[in-house]
Amino acid sequence: MSLFIFFYKIIITKTMQPNLKQLHQSAIHSLNQGKIEQAHKALVELVTLKPDFADGYFLLAMVNLTVGQIHKAIKLIEKALTLGQSIEYTAQLAKCYALTGELQKAKNTALSVPLKQITKALDADTLGVALTQAGIHEHALNYFECAIKLATAANKAQPPFYYNYGVSAKFLGLFDKAQHAFENAIALNPLHHQSHFALSDLTKVSKQNNHIERLKNVFEQVTHPDAKLHIGHALAKEYQDIGEFSEAFNALEQGKVAKRTVQPFDHKSSTELFEHIKRLSEQHTQALTQGNPTAEPIFVLGMPRSGTTLVERILSSHSNVQSAGELQDFGLSVKKLSQTQTPHVLDTQTLSKAYELDFNQLGSTYLNATRVITGSHKHFIDKLPFNFFYIDLITKALPNAKIICMLRDPMDTCIGNYRQLFTINNPYYAYSLDLLDTAKFYTRFYKLMQHFSALHSNIKLVKYEELVAQPEQKIKELVSFCNLEWQEQCIDFHLNTAPVSTASKVQVRQPLNSKAIGRWKAFKPHTDKAVEYLLKQGISIE
Repeated sequence: MSLFIFFYKIIITKTMQPNLKQLHQSAIHSLNQGKIEQAHKALVELVTLKPDFADGYFLLAMVNLTVGQIHKAIKLIEKALTLGQSIEYTAQLAKCYALTGELQKAKNTALSVPLKQITKALDADTLGVALTQAGIHEHALNYFECAIKLATAANKAQPPFYYNYGVSAKFLGLFDKAQHAFENAIALNPLHHQSHFALSDLTKVSKQNNHIERLKNVFEQVTHPDAKLHIGHALAKEYQDIGEFSEAFNALEQGKVAKRTVQPFDHKSSTELFEHIKRLSEQHTQALTQGNPTAEPIFVLGMPRSGTTLVERILSSHSNVQSAGELQDFGLSVKKLSQTQTPHVLDTQTLSKAYELDFNQLGSTYLNATRVITGSHKHFIDKLPFNFFYIDLITKALPNAKIICMLRDPMDTCIGNYRQLFTINNPYYAYSLDLLDTAKFYTRFYKLMQHFSALHSNIKLVKYEELVAQPEQKIKELVSFCNLEWQEQCIDFHLNTAPVSTASKVQVRQPLNSKAIGRWKAFKPHTDKAVEYLLKQGISIE
């Protein structure tokens, strides 16, 4: 729990009965110390003795949020708000809605709090986070700016406030503001690893002007695996900028090794998942129920760093197509309707159960969940790369949707994934902590895509290299595949001003070029084991 919450809560307790006051203070202290069980025990006793005490329910919600029980946290915050209005409660509720994929509720809840009414920087920052997760970047930036102003006025400026503002500005293409924000965060805390990485990722450095020595010093000082990972990636990016590719690879390896120890990739589970998906698609060639007939969605998917954002920008330049970003909604809809009690959104049990669903309901549930972002456009793009796991279910739930799968040179894809700092605690990305693991994951992906492309007619496989070499022809083919009329602005996609919230946010604002093709070769001989593995699997490399 934050110190902001701690000081606020102590003020509340002054008006309470001695025993209740003691329980309240004990719960807050336990939360601040990370003693979750003690906090839970005190809070249960507190709300039992005083069932109309709003803050007791709110703190219970924070306990549940801490242990990942987000739906329980939502119910408890909603209960607290029936007993007393609070911007803090509302901010946390908006964040919880966003975490569960209820984006319309997250947006409405967050925007129900006018900026002028916010008095605590942490509340403004939390609301900004909720809006960011809901894809409402323009509004999020205003709340992050509010957080910085309030914290500065109270002489309590904190690096995370500047970092969140910088990330939001970066999404919106406000690169100068983003750079300034990241530097401010580092000035406040020279070891703020997230800002170091974000700054290196934002700007291209030169041999004369870089942060390499600063980053090397920070790397030696930080100890947490996540911090090592961030700084290793930052160093690698800057070494690559100045053409020192071997140093870049070594920095990546040094940064990833500690994280790999605490979060190893589970090859057994990964293999079982891919095999299970293929087996289910073979067993259920005919859907038991009709899907939703809409042709609104265009799914752009594939391995990360394979050109999905490029295709998204091209198609969203069309007047009838809106980019919705990387939506989690299809997987969340499958999980919600399947009602499995497994801890992960994507697993074999949930996928098996999904084939028993009413596919029209699944398609409709997905569409309704996207409305906060997609509105009423004729078509929208869902660009979540890992939707490839759901291709067979998508074809059944949304039979008229178009699916575009990007394929890129295997080693360019593998190096691109290895170089990318993904969501650090997401187990689905753990393969990217090791280049050979990445090659193994790519192999499973590639073979599954060959299977699906032979099985379904509404899937188009697009090779990144061909798109770069023959842009006008290939872009026209993409537009035609999506049943869209040709519009010239699709060629000038780099002029598209819509926000970009992925790793390609800087590159896609530039004209099409071939600079990234064959990039993996610069990392030889570090790539030898991955190349050998792919070739043994029968996968050709350019």
